[in-house]
Amino acid sequence: MVKVDLITGFLGSGKTTFIKKYAKYLINSGKNICILENDFGAVNVDMMLLQDLMGEKCELEMVAGGCDEDCHRRRFKTKLIAMGMCGYDRVLIEPSGIFDVDEFFDILREEPLDRWYEIGSVFTIVDAGLNLDLSESSRYMLAQQLACAGKVLMSRIQCVSEAQEKATEKFLQNALEEFQCNRVLEKDICRKNWNEMQAEDFEELTKSGYRTDHCAKLWMDQREAYSSVYYMNLPIQPEELKKAAEAIMKDGECGRVFRIKGFLKEKDGSWLECNITHDQMSVEPITNGQEVIIVIGEQLNQEKIDQYLEK
Repeated sequence: MVKVDLITGFLGSGKTTFIKKYAKYLINSGKNICILENDFGAVNVDMMLLQDLMGEKCELEMVAGGCDEDCHRRRFKTKLIAMGMCGYDRVLIEPSGIFDVDEFFDILREEPLDRWYEIGSVFTIVDAGLNLDLSESSRYMLAQQLACAGKVLMSRIQCVSEAQEKATEKFLQNALEEFQCNRVLEKDICRKNWNEMQAEDFEELTKSGYRTDHCAKLWMDQREAYSSVYYMNLPIQPEELKKAAEAIMKDGECGRVFRIKGFLKEKDGSWLECNITHDQMSVEPITNGQEVIIVIGEQLNQEKIDQYLEK
């Protein structure tokens, strides 16, 4: 059977960065893998960030977003069925940061997927300097991901103080308790700097498995609670984007903005990858891109955001 790993994590936590490192280990170990990008968005920026992994031992697939929940679920299952006979050793699934993990477990238990696939490891990626000002719905999504993870991996741990990291861990444990999950996370947290991880570290991660702990259900429509605003072919320079993003993050009238990501095209035709959160503003060169900037958050006010980005 094909092992399937699920890599969860809140918006901007570092899922794609982890997948790059984890996938390279699997490829170097001789594994034939596929990375399935399963996102609600109509434009999948993260898939473009993984292009350099494509080759004889690694394929990329995508579940197209931009549809209702039932449609998205059908597309997810259909894609897995189509992939079932491709001879993969392992499939890595990177969902949206607002993904309901129950969907993953439910679909893999359905016929015929239950005869082709088995759940390998479930990871939850958490920024060690997590913004602790999260709404109830966001705390719920995070708690739900934590409850089933075999291993919780702290990202950017080398960038925060020990006090910040401990505050984040306490917040995670409190989120589980808030939604009546009795799991104790401490022993299942990986606090190692990813840049220092060796092959044996990644091999150990492949054996992490998953948990069957549950949280009390909080009814919510993810598409109503969370939204995205897309800007195509935006004529803006990197410094202008950083300035606008900082203002958007601070302006409560824009909504609760979690992340701004996408690509900018330079005048010479080269590309820049943009990844902006409350505590990180990164604009770095990348081989290929698409002229799109995406603002992600809760109760977004597009008209207000337009004022900063479409001047």
